[in-house]
Amino acid sequence: MKSWFLIVLFLFVGLTVNAQTSDLEQQDVQRQYEILFHEAMLQRQRGRHDATFDLLSRCLELKPDASEVCFFLAQYYTEIKNTDKALELFKKATVLSPNNMTYMETLGRSYIGKGMFSEAIPVFEKMYEQDKSREELLETIYRLYIQEKEYEKAISVLDRIEAIDGKSERISLSKSALYVQMGDHQSAVEAVKSLSEEHPYDLDYRTLYANTLMGNGELASAYDVLKQVLAEEPDNTKAQQSLRTYYIHMEDDEAVDSLTHCILLNKHTNTEDKVFMLRQLIGENERAGGDSTEILNVFAKLLSQPEPDVELAMLKAAYMDLKKMPKDSVATALKKVLEMAPDYAPARLQLVQYAWEDDDNASIISLCQAARQYNPEEMAFYYYQGMAYYRSDDKDHALDAFKNGISVINENSSPEIVSDFYAVLGDILFQKDREREAFAAYDSCLQWKPDNIGCLNNYAYYLSLKGENLERAEEMSFKTIKAEPKNATYLDTYAWILFMQGRYAEARVYIDQALQNDSTIGAVVTEHAGDIYMMAGDMEGALDLWQKALKEDPGNKVLIKKIKRKKYIKQ
Repeated sequence: MKSWFLIVLFLFVGLTVNAQTSDLEQQDVQRQYEILFHEAMLQRQRGRHDATFDLLSRCLELKPDASEVCFFLAQYYTEIKNTDKALELFKKATVLSPNNMTYMETLGRSYIGKGMFSEAIPVFEKMYEQDKSREELLETIYRLYIQEKEYEKAISVLDRIEAIDGKSERISLSKSALYVQMGDHQSAVEAVKSLSEEHPYDLDYRTLYANTLMGNGELASAYDVLKQVLAEEPDNTKAQQSLRTYYIHMEDDEAVDSLTHCILLNKHTNTEDKVFMLRQLIGENERAGGDSTEILNVFAKLLSQPEPDVELAMLKAAYMDLKKMPKDSVATALKKVLEMAPDYAPARLQLVQYAWEDDDNASIISLCQAARQYNPEEMAFYYYQGMAYYRSDDKDHALDAFKNGISVINENSSPEIVSDFYAVLGDILFQKDREREAFAAYDSCLQWKPDNIGCLNNYAYYLSLKGENLERAEEMSFKTIKAEPKNATYLDTYAWILFMQGRYAEARVYIDQALQNDSTIGAVVTEHAGDIYMMAGDMEGALDLWQKALKEDPGNKVLIKKIKRKKYIKQ
């Protein structure tokens, strides 16, 4: 007996020691895990994601059932586009912590991201069961059933939403559309009919019901409903529009035309619907031969009503322009727009463009001056006004217009317009001998649009005239001849810069191209050609070119001296 007792006692003591050892090991693993996880979260906060990933991976080795580690690691796998591994870990995190809403929602979104809609549905259903205050989850479930083409289940979700929020146009129409997808047209009609019956005094719902009946081919029933609506409210525009659709189905053109005019002249019809209907009418008219008299008569009736809408007046002008009516007639229509709404910038801009095409600088200046009162933030008006003054050789007023235009530049401004502003400003400033300001304006121009060819040419040429920064001038000028290799002005500029650098043989190549590409080249370019020929060693060619330049510019005293002395004279 004693020996058995000792054996049992020995075994008991051994098991106790082993259990204590195992507990100690587990406690040690837990401590290591807590330290590593805490450090991982610190590194994550500091943005050291490589270190975080490594620490979390070690945590998972120590404690494979740590849901929080699975969740955070999954996010990193998502970042590196390993979506399969990420999904595996999100699923594991959710299994380990089945009531964690964050884990569930992330898993559900991951399923959706991979197009696994059927797997996402039970996740979102469970979430909604746990928190019925989150009605948006029902919307997600509804969309998932639609993706899976499970239309009956989608309708059941809409029923659940309806039980919470009550019947609505959106839900009833959605149900109706789903029934149509299922081929159950009668249920589609009933879904909207139910909404109409629940709100018997809402004529919009009754009109909606009529539209559904028409969609189901029940034209006679739809007609009866619409007639009832219009008997109660003769000016109901939605019912009028639906009745017009009915007559289109019935191919009753006379009734369609009559209702079209009723709807357009109805004071309750909003502008958007009127514009839409007018566009339809114009399209139908064009397909029938394009009789503009009919359309213009409609516009005349619309615009003769009290407080006509400016958008309709502008549409009339656009239609007249489309039909290529005389510019004066379109301009009259545009002026009518400005009488109704002086701040309607599109109409004024169109008038400015007409005046620009006609070289009518006085009209441009007048139109833009008014625009600066009504549309002070619109840069285009400053630009056109400045250009009109510039074309009229009124540099002071041009400078004022451009400077005022620059003051309204912002981050949303058109780079092309801003660039042109600075380019022309630079030209004017240079002509007024304000060279430093001119060069600063050119720099601003090129910041907005580095490939503004006109600015690159002028900037390069003016630098060459000053003999300054010729390397940069050559670089800018070379861009212009690459862009337009046959432009005589740009070729002359490049040739002149090479000449100023003492590269006479190269300069002659480009000035010859300039001469070949423009038979009407001016005295300045011809004189440049003579200067280049002379310095390249061709005296006879130089004298011939100088003589030609003198015929065009007989008062050029320096040119006379060059011919007399048979040598290049620097001006």
